[in-house]
Amino acid sequence: MQNVLIIGAGSGGTKILSLLLNSNFMNVSAIVDIDEQAPGLVIAKKLGISHGSDWKRFLTDEVHIVFDVTGDKAVFDELMKSIQMHTLLIPGSVANLLVGLLNENDQIIRKIQTEMDRQQLIFNSIDEGMIGIDREGNIDFINESACTMLEVSDFDAIGKSIFEIIPDSKLVRVLASGMPEVNDELILPNGVKIVSSRYPLISADGKTFGAFAVFKDVSEVVKLAEEITDLKSVKTMLEAIIHSSDDAISVVDEKGNGILVNPAYTRITGLSEDEVIGKPATVDINEGESIHMKVLKTKQPVRGVNMRIGEDNRDVIVNVAPIVVNQQVKGSIGVIHDITEMRSLMKELDWARQTIRKLESTCTFDDIHGSSSDISLAIDQAKIASKSDVPVILRGEAGSGKELFANAIHSGSNRKSSKFIRLNCSAIDPAVMEKEIFGDAGMQDTSSLIRTGLLEEVGSGTLFLDEVTDLPLSVQSRLLDYLQHAMARMDGQHSLTTARIIVATSKNLEKAIHDGTFNMDLYYMLNRLSIQIPSLRTRKTDIPEVAIHLLKKLNQEFGMNVERISSEAMERLQSYEWPGNVRELENVLSRAMIYMKHGSAAIGEEDIRRSLFTNEVKAVEDVLPEISTLAAVMDDYERTVLKKALDEHDGNKSLTANRLGISLRSLYYKLEKYKLI
Repeated sequence: MQNVLIIGAGSGGTKILSLLLNSNFMNVSAIVDIDEQAPGLVIAKKLGISHGSDWKRFLTDEVHIVFDVTGDKAVFDELMKSIQMHTLLIPGSVANLLVGLLNENDQIIRKIQTEMDRQQLIFNSIDEGMIGIDREGNIDFINESACTMLEVSDFDAIGKSIFEIIPDSKLVRVLASGMPEVNDELILPNGVKIVSSRYPLISADGKTFGAFAVFKDVSEVVKLAEEITDLKSVKTMLEAIIHSSDDAISVVDEKGNGILVNPAYTRITGLSEDEVIGKPATVDINEGESIHMKVLKTKQPVRGVNMRIGEDNRDVIVNVAPIVVNQQVKGSIGVIHDITEMRSLMKELDWARQTIRKLESTCTFDDIHGSSSDISLAIDQAKIASKSDVPVILRGEAGSGKELFANAIHSGSNRKSSKFIRLNCSAIDPAVMEKEIFGDAGMQDTSSLIRTGLLEEVGSGTLFLDEVTDLPLSVQSRLLDYLQHAMARMDGQHSLTTARIIVATSKNLEKAIHDGTFNMDLYYMLNRLSIQIPSLRTRKTDIPEVAIHLLKKLNQEFGMNVERISSEAMERLQSYEWPGNVRELENVLSRAMIYMKHGSAAIGEEDIRRSLFTNEVKAVEDVLPEISTLAAVMDDYERTVLKKALDEHDGNKSLTANRLGISLRSLYYKLEKYKLI
């Protein structure tokens, strides 16, 4: 198990964390970020993963891999000086490539495993009996049909001489002669009459290493010739799978000599089969040690190694795992991925992400759902606002849809072809707020306010300032000057020389003015067009329409096809007070879709009840115990949630893990930690 430290808990770090949580060979020991509200840290807190703001205290000797996704060169340089020789430091760009490779590698392994399982299922499902012997005449395989006809178990047969099970067997004769015998009648010890065909097992070099027989009741003799399974086809099928892989695959024996390569290997390395088969594993390496030899020595898999191989010195990422048979290492298999191809895929992915972001940023009034009088009034007011350039203030609770309204106003205006930029004022350090909006330019004249900072970036588009009450008073004054200048330039007409300003708040502006934290003149400037966004609990009649819209959106995001929400589930949704408004409704529906029964076409009342579980779990008491720490309080809370989830699913751990959104491995770890098993 490789211990992993993730530095940076933003979108990149969060993506890597999510993927590694389901990994069977990597354990996230800690994740750090200087932003305590980073999404990765929020997930880590919920899952009980070590986290913090200083990576140095987590960089111990037990850490094998460090993902640096901060994008900060200073952090990377300091890490290079601090890590141990055995620790692998992976920058964010390479980390993304590595995650993709691990996903592809897992897919290949699952495909091969599925095929092997399918072949074993076929082997045990056919009506014909099959039995085989090794060079010594001992049985080394037998299928279920043969066990049934011979009235023995595979446990009793494997390893015994063929004559102990079938005294009149002629398999040893076939082993000695190397010649097949077809459709020979034989009576088994229990009196069952069979027709048997016996074949020698001959290796590629012409040596006989065993023999096997295929037999069935005489009553089935007509079908015998059509249904006999040639074991050689199994090998051929597996080789076809390996040869069809786009990743290079190489296999060596226990001595490190090559025994199999696929066409992709030849393409990437430039080496033919003759140059590899029978040769040492180092033949394809231009720099670095042989990972095959390392795996054979340690008997442990090695993942994500960057190497140069082949005549063209191609950069690749290598994963190698031992081949274990009867607890003995018989060789190793390596999967080699060309980073050049990965880079091409990453460029396509970046383009797709940019396209998605662009599409997501375009919302219209058609995306606002509901027909109650309150929401209809707000929509009508917003449509009026879209035809004007005057500042707009959107007021409403958190999660009620203020950003959606701001985006719709922008899309309905003559500025829709220009940028729409949102700034959450509550998430920006007040010390840099002015520079963020206005840039570095001074206020020598009003024109200096127009072409700097975010205002410069948005150009003639729309700047949406969310939670405007968190602006420092100095920035409020400067914003007021900008608006006065912009209004003067409009002179009653639309002006595309300045940005359109839309602000929003979930706080009481009048109280802020009374408390001296909000500029009264700015309030009157913004309050020319004030739109109140109603909370979801005041328009519960809109919940069915809003929920159906969100269901369609989530179906696209999850790749699912949930058709409807049951009437009982809808009643449960309408009975809830929704303190988090539409945003909370979307979260509840997404959880319901994730946890609903596989194959179900409708979200039921039970799915909604379970999805509201997180919202309804009793919160930690406001007054902490006299002797308590944050870690202790969090542990107590996590233990309570785990116990309640277990009880809810009658102790079924698979369902509990799915319910909590964690891997079964993580669940067992937590249950042992809190002594719940």
